[in-house]
Amino acid sequence: MKFSRMAQFAAVTGLALAMLPAGAIAQSSAPAPVAPAAQPVIVPAPVATSPSAPAATPGDSAAPVTATVQPLPAPALPAPDPNPVMAWSLTNAKALASVIEGIGKEGLTPADYQPAALRAAIARGEGPELDALASKSFTWLTEDLRDGRTPMKARVQWFAFDKDMDVNPTVAVMSRALDSGDIAGTLAALNPTYPDYAELRDALAKAPDPKTRSQIRANMDRWRWLSHDLGEYYLITNVPEFQLRLVRKDKIVRTYRTIVGKPGKTATPQLSEMVEGVVFNPTWTVPQSIVKGEGLGAQLMGNLASAKAQGYAVSKAADGTITVVQQPGPKNALGLMKLDMPNEHAIFLHDTPSRGLFASASRALSHGCVRTERATELAIALAIIGGGKTADEAAEISASGIYTKVPMAKRPMPVYIGYFTYAKSIDGVMKAFPDIYLRDAPVLASLAAPRQLKTAQRKSTEAVIKLDNPL
Repeated sequence: MKFSRMAQFAAVTGLALAMLPAGAIAQSSAPAPVAPAAQPVIVPAPVATSPSAPAATPGDSAAPVTATVQPLPAPALPAPDPNPVMAWSLTNAKALASVIEGIGKEGLTPADYQPAALRAAIARGEGPELDALASKSFTWLTEDLRDGRTPMKARVQWFAFDKDMDVNPTVAVMSRALDSGDIAGTLAALNPTYPDYAELRDALAKAPDPKTRSQIRANMDRWRWLSHDLGEYYLITNVPEFQLRLVRKDKIVRTYRTIVGKPGKTATPQLSEMVEGVVFNPTWTVPQSIVKGEGLGAQLMGNLASAKAQGYAVSKAADGTITVVQQPGPKNALGLMKLDMPNEHAIFLHDTPSRGLFASASRALSHGCVRTERATELAIALAIIGGGKTADEAAEISASGIYTKVPMAKRPMPVYIGYFTYAKSIDGVMKAFPDIYLRDAPVLASLAAPRQLKTAQRKSTEAVIKLDNPL
């Protein structure tokens, strides 16, 4: 083949092709039986678009004149009742009481859901009292199984917005349970589907000491903080493990070592974002904390020839602001690829020229972003899976040395940045991981305290710190 390096890159993308359904994408440069993907953008900065073309005039044969009718706005639907009260039969109420009394196996506390009061109401028979009490206990149990028991103020640096209460509101869950009579099954269906949750539940049943049980319960709850359905394809990283997983249908396809943020202000936050594009041979706009704060801008402006030799493009605005952009290349701070996943924290996954650091056992070394081992392999795989590229096309783009963004238009890829201190390792062993950011204590304290009523809050109110320095 003409491009030996491309052939090498294409060879490692067998994992991407194996992930796709049969016939989903071509494996060579032959046209794929799908709509053609958009051509990659090969400029480092956005280009302004021209105004839209004028509308056709009555004499224009390109389009007939038609009257424009504005559709009426859809009527606003009332928000689901977060605290519904429904009619409970004795049979359904007794089934609910049984679920509550055995809910310890899910890492929750039976007393939180008033089992004694519910049993007393059952003894007094059907009626408004039983309806109100059973509905309240069911609502609290639904909220904790679906959204997690830990209150938001105890979820340090938690910024992964969970839509489960919108997709599966309590009133709908309760209606299904009462209509079917399957109280236990309806509630069990709220449990996270990722296999590690069930394995944590099994580990909880066998845990020999209270400390281990508490740690397992905390991490079972962390799975509930995430969306019930993570998607068919996704990336998920466990920060304390320093590992990233590429997953399809909840089965790990490939793993990658990671380097994450240092403890303190540069700690990597917990996020749920979407990869919008794979950037090959990225540029890096150096943050002003370095350009101005560390004097890099003035230094480079004083010797533009040296700046160019080092791979920097330097410019100075009329107001004196110096902009420094590191050009693509093996010495670029982002390495040879980054995943474009827009978020208010400026956190993303990227390559690094300092690949020797992946050999370190403890890898909390970055300014917040997640550096990824074998990043070129991952980028090519995502360009195939999500960008609709063939292996040859993706390899050629990677080897070009030119800034190129491949939009993930075919299959958007969710990314979950999680923090699990008791989990199954990439080797399949259930084990504890270091609490590198000291996030366990507030979760453990909340689980030991009485349950708090839920609020409308979905993520942390902590200040967002833009961690835009990949070094």
